[in-house]
Amino acid sequence: MKTSAPSSSIEDYVKVIYSFTEWQDKPITSSQLAQRLGVANSSVSEMVRKLKDQGLVDHKPYSAITLTKDGVRLALSMVRRHRLIETYLVEQLGYSWDEVHDEAELLEHAVSDTFIERMAAKLGNPQRDPHGDPIPTAEGRVLLPHAHRMSELDRGHTGRITRISDENPELLRYLSAEEIDLDADVEVIGRKPFGGALIVRIRSAGRTREYDLADEVTSALWVHSDRSHPGCVLGD
Repeated sequence: MKTSAPSSSIEDYVKVIYSFTEWQDKPITSSQLAQRLGVANSSVSEMVRKLKDQGLVDHKPYSAITLTKDGVRLALSMVRRHRLIETYLVEQLGYSWDEVHDEAELLEHAVSDTFIERMAAKLGNPQRDPHGDPIPTAEGRVLLPHAHRMSELDRGHTGRITRISDENPELLRYLSAEEIDLDADVEVIGRKPFGGALIVRIRSAGRTREYDLADEVTSALWVHSDRSHPGCVLGD
């Protein structure tokens, strides 16, 4: 049984491992983890060994990295902190959604559990953050919407935007300028010839417009289908 709190580095690692697999089934590799954290592969190898020794990950040489039950529990705690802080910054302090990620990265390690729970209560215990990512409950339950990347949708598909990746702040600023936001209604019209842009009709902010969206944009947008299951609960 661990007697000391995990370091911020350990918390960051398990959070990134979880976040990589939250919207897909494919586990993360050491090189992908290094890229996401902006560190050398050798640093990742050393930290993964430490995580394995602490019972937080399962890993064999040259294979992908997966979280254990204890690792998932710690990751969900950190994800809850991060996404609640992002939500608070947007709703209470007037931050834009492209500004909150880095601020939350700093704050999530510094505040107490009591602070986080009072923040959650102040916000009305929201189920998602400003980008549409689900906020785990204090008990570690996650309501994950059943959604697909817009880039994977066929002509005639309809739904609404339920998640927008926050990996690229410039992309978030572009979407904001184009008034493409969460819960916007979407209809896929088709695709430009020769692998060109996806043509979509989006109703947002009270008006309907057609867009020609590049793959970099449509890969960052997740759409909940009008015909799909409302979602699944993880953590039971």
